[in-house]
Amino acid sequence: MYLEIVTPEATIFKGDVDSVSVPGVNGDFEMLNNHAAIVSILKEGYVKITGDIILDDFNKPLFEQKGKGYWFAIDSGAIEMNANKIIILAD
Repeated sequence: MYLEIVTPEATIFKGDVDSVSVPGVNGDFEMLNNHAAIVSILKEGYVKITGDIILDDFNKPLFEQKGKGYWFAIDSGAIEMNANKIIILAD
């Protein structure tokens, strides 16, 4: 599945991932390939992505590697997943 993480300053990640976990307002949830369409508001926490992630020199400092995944801190945001494409608008 394809993920884009967009902040007010820049698009900080674009690429294929295996899973994405996010801090939803009603609790954390994870999306895998072929997940049902969803739109949600996000609260402060971490976006966690797994897969064969390739970070470049621009976005590498923004992510923290933990085990096989990468974590990105957010203050708030929104997420939409449809047809195996996820867009996260993050603050």
